[in-house]
Amino acid sequence: MNDSGTTMAKETMQAIGDKSKNSESSEVKMFGLLAEFETPGAILSAAKKVNEAGYKWWDCCVPFPVHGLDKAMGVRPTILPWIVLGAGITGAILGALLQWYTNAETIELWSGPITVTGYAFLVSGKPFASIPTWIPVMFELTILLAAISCVVFMFVLNKLPQFYHPCFNVKRFARVTDDRFFIVIEARDPNFYQEKTAEMLTSLGATAVEEVPA
Repeated sequence: MNDSGTTMAKETMQAIGDKSKNSESSEVKMFGLLAEFETPGAILSAAKKVNEAGYKWWDCCVPFPVHGLDKAMGVRPTILPWIVLGAGITGAILGALLQWYTNAETIELWSGPITVTGYAFLVSGKPFASIPTWIPVMFELTILLAAISCVVFMFVLNKLPQFYHPCFNVKRFARVTDDRFFIVIEARDPNFYQEKTAEMLTSLGATAVEEVPA
């Protein structure tokens, strides 16, 4: 880190320390601390240290994918593939049941004022359970339910759409889509202590550490 970055980080630390002295009398809620880094290597190294420090409620914000960042953060594999698999199997089963029922002879289902039954006519030796002819419908329902569940649960698990985030209250965060890399540690983290956390982020090579208002 260059001298200007070190000076800026120290000034930021001093400002955070001054704010923390008056935290008891202030009612302004804080979302957390935002640390700025200049290179992919810097944030990769910092993410490893933050993860090793035991922080749970934190994230990295980068302008482009950084190889190995998920592993450095200790991010667990998503449950989404299992959800998609379950939806696909459900679609296959529904496809088979649908075609079995439409070829049933005696099963009747009550649906409002009418009774729904299968096509009970034997045409050209048509079997009531013909797996080869069921494959296209089963395949289509498998793909349909798997694709829909993938999109829906991707949004749910990522808590999207999210139209507002406290980090956008910090002006320097606008460079996250350009050439800067950020780590944000939330104040609700059990290991979060404002001065201690700010000192740790500064020691990891952050060019600036700034408080994020909620």
